[in-house]
Amino acid sequence: MPNFIDEATVYVKAGDGGDGAAAFRREPHVPRGGPSGGDGGNGGSVILLADGQLNTLLDFKYKRHYDAERGENGRNKDQYGHGGADLVLRVPVGTAVFDADTGDAICDLTVSGARFVIAEGGKGGLGNIHFKSSIQQAPRKTTPGTPGEQRRIRFELKLMADVGLLGFPNVGKSTFISRVSRARPKIADYPFTTMVPNLGVVSLSDDRTLVVADIPGLIEGAAQGAGLGHQFLRHVERTRVLLHILEASETAGPDRDPLQDFDTLNRELAGHAPELAEKPQVVVLNKSDLTETADASGPLRDALAARGIELMTMSAATGQGLPEVLEALWAHSRA
Repeated sequence: MPNFIDEATVYVKAGDGGDGAAAFRREPHVPRGGPSGGDGGNGGSVILLADGQLNTLLDFKYKRHYDAERGENGRNKDQYGHGGADLVLRVPVGTAVFDADTGDAICDLTVSGARFVIAEGGKGGLGNIHFKSSIQQAPRKTTPGTPGEQRRIRFELKLMADVGLLGFPNVGKSTFISRVSRARPKIADYPFTTMVPNLGVVSLSDDRTLVVADIPGLIEGAAQGAGLGHQFLRHVERTRVLLHILEASETAGPDRDPLQDFDTLNRELAGHAPELAEKPQVVVLNKSDLTETADASGPLRDALAARGIELMTMSAATGQGLPEVLEALWAHSRA
């Protein structure tokens, strides 16, 4: 996902309605003539469509202004103007839409194929054929078309996934997702290797699948803007279960403690959105193939058990324990 864009602000303008026409019959075979001005056509609307094939708002980075087609004016001989064509803007599934000026939520497109009229086209004006009466045989009255709606809107993409991966940088989230799915995130031994969210589809037995979202590693202060993960915390809001990956290897650093990491990241979740901290979590100690991890697993398991939390272990690098972790994620995501 090299061009991942998850926020965009655009201006949309629906088409104005066409004006009604003032015209009169001039055919020789029509005695006394009469009004023949047709109505104006309706303006086109701007419609949002959730497209399951899209995963970024990149298109809206380069074009920020969108206008639907105006309705045609009415014409003589009772001819109505053509309606303006609707403008359909395709957005990824999971796009939340807000009024850019007030911040009010407008809609949330969470199902592929969902549509929402974000700006209604103007109505066509009436031609003078509508204003003939017994006392007004040759009316010149018409009405203009009404303006189409216009507004500034902000798109905010929240990825749709069953599982959201949590953990400090370099705990093995990217290795995990690359091991269990076809996603190939960048993996290296330095902070913030993951620069954008990655989605992976995990195949289980009996044709079961899980969609897993890996976001950049969180650090303390993420909810207030520290590091990179704060930019993407919204992408775990829709997940059903969180996979919280801890590590106790020497590469974590001398000042890191897995239990403190666990508490720190849960505080960051609560700081971003309290309901995030209430989501079910599968807590896993990674790198179980290393001696220092095996030594730390017992005390950590006991400390978490005292809080009513079960600790699982795995090695994303070797695959040890992965089947059990995936089954636990499946069970929690379908509970």
